[in-house]
Amino acid sequence: MNKNAFKMNNYILYREAIMQRRTLFKLAGTTALGMVLAPKLMAENQVPKATSTKVLHLNFNENALGMSEKAKQAIMNSLAIGSYYPDDQRAAVITQLAAKHNVAESFISLGNGSSENIQAAVQALIVKAQNTKQAVQLVVPDPTFNYAELYAKALGVPVMKVPLADDFSFDLTKLKNAAEAFDGVTIFYLCNPNNPTSMITPAKTIFPWIKSFSQNNYFLLDEAYADFVEDPAFETGMTLVKEGLKNVLVTRTFSKFYALAGYRVGYLLAQPEVVEEVEKFMSLDNTNLAGAVAAVASLQDKTFAKLSFQSNAVSRHIVQNALIELGLKFAPSNGNFIFHEIKGDVKTYQERMKAHSILVGREFLPIKGWNRLTLGTPDEMKVFVKVLKEFRAKGWI
Repeated sequence: MNKNAFKMNNYILYREAIMQRRTLFKLAGTTALGMVLAPKLMAENQVPKATSTKVLHLNFNENALGMSEKAKQAIMNSLAIGSYYPDDQRAAVITQLAAKHNVAESFISLGNGSSENIQAAVQALIVKAQNTKQAVQLVVPDPTFNYAELYAKALGVPVMKVPLADDFSFDLTKLKNAAEAFDGVTIFYLCNPNNPTSMITPAKTIFPWIKSFSQNNYFLLDEAYADFVEDPAFETGMTLVKEGLKNVLVTRTFSKFYALAGYRVGYLLAQPEVVEEVEKFMSLDNTNLAGAVAAVASLQDKTFAKLSFQSNAVSRHIVQNALIELGLKFAPSNGNFIFHEIKGDVKTYQERMKAHSILVGREFLPIKGWNRLTLGTPDEMKVFVKVLKEFRAKGWI
């Protein structure tokens, strides 16, 4: 990238981020309402406050509020039946998810975290191609969440990495070129919102693009952070599944928005015949009792969902304002994390933050000089901003 292009790229990112901050409230009224309601909701639900001795975990993208209190109670209540297999509880999760997404239960496949769903989907599609004597490849944006890549490589399948565009969006033209240049089956893994950028790919952009391919190409859409999205330009890939597309598979997790990372609950949504094929590569009895009852309770706790969404929106607002004030560029955020510029060495920045009891994310190559920051509670982000400004005063960022 030449110097002028780099400057233009930075200007675009900065402008888009500012426009996001100014317009999202107008476009998605729930956020504006959340800015008013969130303090009241947080007070009523006793959101934990940051303290000078608390280590702030702003590096792994879990919900800063922790799990729903109703989920905790459901886990404790389940202790009395822990000696039994959780078949009924597992079935209850599927019933709840089918109702949430307005599909038949046959569209849902539960996983031991969405990582198992991703693994099984990748393996099923690879084996399907190999059984028909076709070459197969995995194509991914770079950088992105890497589990699909790891699973494909373990099976000896080539992985084509396509760098993000200059504005950190998916370069859909180059992604398509990678498939068209390959004589065989292409599996696309697309994280929406993407990790680590937290940027969405709008439905009006990605849906026609997906439909332009033949059914011999597959799209594994990872929507781990979808419940945090504010931008109405986002639409779940489940829409395409409901339209009948058999080459679209969508995964989601309870680890992020519902803060059940330690209980390992995820799911895949696809056409029933696709689900049937994928489940051949899933482990049996892959759902634990505590995770199942916690998932059902979380789905039913609407107050927790509202609080989580609104608290995250307030935290995002706090950090974006600080980054703008400091002149640090950041990508438009729609997850519970922000990808932002660091003027200096990222590893040094991490160590300095750690010395202040703040754990921040790492650098995601090939992008250099940018950091992925998980959004904590609003109170926690005020602590982070205070330290960040101290770093600026010392000339560290």
